[in-house]
Amino acid sequence: MSASIALSDISWSAPDGTRVLDRLTIAFGAERAGIVGRNGVGKSTLLRLIAGDVQPTGGRISIDGRIGVLRQIVDVRPDETIADLFGARAALALLAKAEAGDATVDELTEADWTIEARIEEALAAVKLAADAGTRLATLSGGQRTRAALAAAVFAEPDMLLLDEPTNHLDRYGREAVIDLLAGWRKGAIVVSHDRELLAAMDAIVELTGLGATRYGGNYDDFAERKAIELAAAEHDLATAEKRVSDVARQAQATRERQQRRDSAGARKGAKGDMPRILIGLRKDRAEGTGGGHARLAERQASDASERLGAARERIEVLEAVRVELPSTGLAPGRVVLAVEDVTGGYDPAHPILRGIGFTISGPERIAITGPNGSGKTTLIDLLTGRLKPLSGEVRRPIRMALLDQGASLLDPAISVADNFVALHPGSDANAGRAALARLGFRGDAALQLAGSLSGGQALRAALACAIGIDPPPLLILDEPTNHLDLDSIAAIEAGLRIYDSALIVVSHDTRFLDAIGITRRLVLDGEGGLRDEPVSPNSGAAR
Repeated sequence: MSASIALSDISWSAPDGTRVLDRLTIAFGAERAGIVGRNGVGKSTLLRLIAGDVQPTGGRISIDGRIGVLRQIVDVRPDETIADLFGARAALALLAKAEAGDATVDELTEADWTIEARIEEALAAVKLAADAGTRLATLSGGQRTRAALAAAVFAEPDMLLLDEPTNHLDRYGREAVIDLLAGWRKGAIVVSHDRELLAAMDAIVELTGLGATRYGGNYDDFAERKAIELAAAEHDLATAEKRVSDVARQAQATRERQQRRDSAGARKGAKGDMPRILIGLRKDRAEGTGGGHARLAERQASDASERLGAARERIEVLEAVRVELPSTGLAPGRVVLAVEDVTGGYDPAHPILRGIGFTISGPERIAITGPNGSGKTTLIDLLTGRLKPLSGEVRRPIRMALLDQGASLLDPAISVADNFVALHPGSDANAGRAALARLGFRGDAALQLAGSLSGGQALRAALACAIGIDPPPLLILDEPTNHLDLDSIAAIEAGLRIYDSALIVVSHDTRFLDAIGITRRLVLDGEGGLRDEPVSPNSGAAR
């Protein structure tokens, strides 16, 4: 039986009463469908509704086939193993008992003699070098995600539900997930902002405040269609704005003509050469004509206004927020950072990095890459001074700012504007508002509590606060695209592409690194060393 999922008139509201999904109707078949949309629009809620984790406040969900869910693993018990993810602890214990010669005849009949090999095969498919007995507590977050994905596939579901499956994965983990889904021949619903992963989809479903829209083809096809839709929407907006202006001008011209006719009639009546009854008839006709013109003008203005509102609404749905970053005027030959024979780590007895060195000059754009656990976070802490080297020296001759994926520099309990003031005490109020406006926080938007912002909004707010009024010549970004929607990623890319400061970016997102024009890669090998590799144009910023 072919799997299918149908949602009819589905509504769901958050506990505080905020309506997240409103009468949503969408269906999925045996296809790989990518779910995209701005943060907060209800993408993860949609998956939770299908999985049965939450119940809709209205509508109906019909499911044919078995569902497998990739769940994010946050907390694990000390004794929990990969076998528990696969639901295979009892089966493996029975197998061990049988191999030891302690099983009864009935138990031997029930033993699954292939389960261990099948688990190993599933783990190999996601490129995870582990076995069923590996404790989850010993795995990195990315490795746990891969193990959970292997377990979800192992159950042979008819439909997979995956929520941001490549978040926090290194390059090798991302490739494993992308390869697995590229070869998946059953149904899959994937919430993701990973454009490489979305390129493996059969269809893209975009969620907006107006509902769900399906686009055939992968992400690249979707992006092309969206560009065409945006151009058409901009044309419709210009037409609607012209129509409002034309209607207003025509109504004014009509009123002026009527006033001239009325004035002429009044002057003629004042001369006394027109019968009183005719004067009355002319007055009644003028009032009727004027009222008719007014009603017609009102209908035309209302119609034009409605069309203008609809055109603006489409633009708001289609158009991403803009990110404008001020110039730093950084000179090409200026040394912004020098790392000289540095050894560092959190445990002096076991340093993570050994004897590394490099120099960054002028507005270079550096990508720091490497497998999970290779020391990327350690290197960032050394560069920013949060961690002192065990030996060697880090020289910082210019100002720098760090922006991490959690926007941790923001105080969630105060507004965006108050965060800016707290980080830049004594700054000019008008200049501060202008700095926030460049990142999309104009007027009341700057008064939002930082803790209420979506992932994309928080990153923009943190970027505005980190850059301030006088932008630093060196900006360090740690996994900036994690938790961002596609519109926010596009906005950040566009802003960074023309930013003239030096950039150091920790990211596994190849398309993002390519888009911002990375010129060098610092590749951590996982054994304490570092390779400094130039990036030629169009070669891809990370592999």
